[in-house]
Amino acid sequence: MNLDFSPDEMAFRDQARTFIAEAYPAVLRAKQDAGETLSREEYLSWHKVLARKGWIAPSWPVELGGTGWTPAQRYIWSEELAAADTLPILPFGVGMLAPVLYTFGTEEQKKRFLPGIYSGDVWWCQGYSEPGAGSDLASLKTRAERITDDDGKEYYVVDGQKTWTTLGQYADWGFFLVRTDPAAKPQAGISFLLIDMTSPGVTVRPITTLDGGQEVNDIFLDNVKVPVENRIFHENQGWTCAKALLAHERSGIAGVAVSKRALEKLRRIARTEYSDMGGSLLEDPFFRRKVAELEIDLMALEFTELRALAGESSGRGPGPESSILKIRGTEIQQRLNELALEAVGHYGAPYLRGLGHNMPVGPDYAVGAAGVYFNGRKTSIYGGSNEIQRNIIAKMVLGI
Repeated sequence: MNLDFSPDEMAFRDQARTFIAEAYPAVLRAKQDAGETLSREEYLSWHKVLARKGWIAPSWPVELGGTGWTPAQRYIWSEELAAADTLPILPFGVGMLAPVLYTFGTEEQKKRFLPGIYSGDVWWCQGYSEPGAGSDLASLKTRAERITDDDGKEYYVVDGQKTWTTLGQYADWGFFLVRTDPAAKPQAGISFLLIDMTSPGVTVRPITTLDGGQEVNDIFLDNVKVPVENRIFHENQGWTCAKALLAHERSGIAGVAVSKRALEKLRRIARTEYSDMGGSLLEDPFFRRKVAELEIDLMALEFTELRALAGESSGRGPGPESSILKIRGTEIQQRLNELALEAVGHYGAPYLRGLGHNMPVGPDYAVGAAGVYFNGRKTSIYGGSNEIQRNIIAKMVLGI
């Protein structure tokens, strides 16, 4: 595969860079720089700008609103977004549910749900993990019983609990894995349901994480009625949808472009901070070696991602290589977080608390480093733990 960008691709890079600089919401930039909590509307503001431009869903089929970009253009776009430090586009609708809908959904379901995903008018959340079913997702217990009412209308009655639901407090709808046949083998008795989060019996309870945030939630489902027409694909065959969705999620978790930006930030910090040996931290041979090894691994991951993108352009969806991207991508992210915290030292964690507000101690680049480190520990777990991904590679790639 030729990895040199053509003149047309370089022109596209300039176009993308100019558009981001001119169109990115100034209010959103100010709140990001200040580290302030974003509202629901602010989370969606950049999404809606891109939707109006027609650039919100590069990987979708063109007939459904995709851009028709080449793998190289999509890669360039992701790099420019990362370089500009834009707010990431929420993946639940555009990157995760939409491919399931346009692959397995009926024409009616596509017409009903895809426009709201594209425009950003409908916020989606993911209902997969449960207190006793995370990496072993097929052991989920949330039950959906199919009922026919007196008028002959069929619906499911859903009972159970989901957990670690990211930003579920803002969601209008959620896509859920539920067990519709408890007597079947684990993967064979699961269905994929779309549930209105305003339905009676749906309760969202926030979970406070180590960094003090409330990014994730518990969701309780108590006799929630879901019309049968909200089921995607066949009853008891939702695992097929789940695997396809997870492959897209894992590819996105790799985060190569974002890690490249984080590596540059780490270098800037290391040039500013001083080592015990004198001189900048980046002049310390031990620290410099860690940074160099990380850069080499990130470069190798970048080539792997480009090969995966090239495969998708030939009509293949994400395959077992998405597990490789997920493992290496999350490990690199965690190593970046660790080195950043090591670089800023004791300035990474403490706050002076008083007078009703928090005052950060030390340089601006050190603020929140510990919180980022703690929050980043989850990346090797969500989307299927890295241990599970190694099993997938052993089976699907190595044939073990």
